[in-house]
Amino acid sequence: MKELLIKIWHIITLRRYIKRLDWYIIKKFIGTYFFAIALIISISIVFDVNENLSKFTQYHAPIKAIVFDYYANFVPYFSNLFSPLFVFIAVIFFTSKLAGDSEIISMLAAGVSFKRLLRPYMISAALISILTFYLGAFVIPKGTVIRQNFESMYKNNKKNTSAENVQLQVGKGVIAYIQFYDNNMKRGYGFSLDKFENKKLVSHMTANEIQYDTISESKYHWKVSGWRIRELRGMKEHIISGVTRDTVIQMEPTDLVFSKGQQETFTSSQLRDYINKQIDRGSSNVVQYEVEYHKRIASSFASFILTIIGVSLSSRKRKGGMGMYLGIGLALSFGYIMLQTVSATFAINAGTPPMLAAWMPNIIFAFVAYFLYRQAPN
Repeated sequence: MKELLIKIWHIITLRRYIKRLDWYIIKKFIGTYFFAIALIISISIVFDVNENLSKFTQYHAPIKAIVFDYYANFVPYFSNLFSPLFVFIAVIFFTSKLAGDSEIISMLAAGVSFKRLLRPYMISAALISILTFYLGAFVIPKGTVIRQNFESMYKNNKKNTSAENVQLQVGKGVIAYIQFYDNNMKRGYGFSLDKFENKKLVSHMTANEIQYDTISESKYHWKVSGWRIRELRGMKEHIISGVTRDTVIQMEPTDLVFSKGQQETFTSSQLRDYINKQIDRGSSNVVQYEVEYHKRIASSFASFILTIIGVSLSSRKRKGGMGMYLGIGLALSFGYIMLQTVSATFAINAGTPPMLAAWMPNIIFAFVAYFLYRQAPN
């Protein structure tokens, strides 16, 4: 009963703050947003099919795999990637139409302030922001794994499945080395594991082969073959050896083989855990993962910034229609996306802090949004 009363109270409160005008603009905004996605992604699919049809034919890709493995994950990935562009197009398109039909003038003449007019826009932006973050952080990465596997089989016909001379810290003072690792078989050759205490070697383990246990219920389970352990105890040395041995080593196959775009296949929680683990190991190959983690959060806030810019640009009724302002909006949207790419590149290659690189487009465009917002009521 208590929960029912709370729900009723929330509904009453919502109706108190969201009026008929708000619902009208929210429906227009959300409807135009999804219409823009459907229109532009449909065109993108046509171009993509035309570009890759010869490759699909060459590698004998099944129709079912093309539809459900590739394009079923292609659509949400690029829809979410270019969500800021779709937000901008939606705002510019339907707000310019409202202004052209003198509906914005009627609202302002009825005593609605520009600040009050922004409320339904901000509510819509919040809904899109939440949806964008949830999809990008938890849903799309799982589909990206399927899409990348399809691309490696039927499109690019190549995928990094092995590694040579891999050395990493798997624990405090514990260094692992693998001469060659095959990710398809989850097997490595020429393995060694060194343990140090106070910068002194206390144990040295070698093995001809090391096999990851893929059916174990817990992580980090490996099986070593042809193993030998030398334990250094002061001036004495103790050696033991055997044929096979099950052991726990704090590393996984994902720590050994890196492929292009691998950071996009991790959910945000997996990314956070992976980043913390790699930092503890002292690995330098973590910047692109940090950029991806912070970019997912920063991109979700872009909806608010670009919505304010779009409303400020298109809320006036002008001669010539919305063509010029749609062009300005598209230019700003592409500028935002390009700045995202450039800042990420600087973070990876020039040492820019990953968080700053991810948030830089939002910081710059926030000033643009504030300037246009101050000018719009005038």
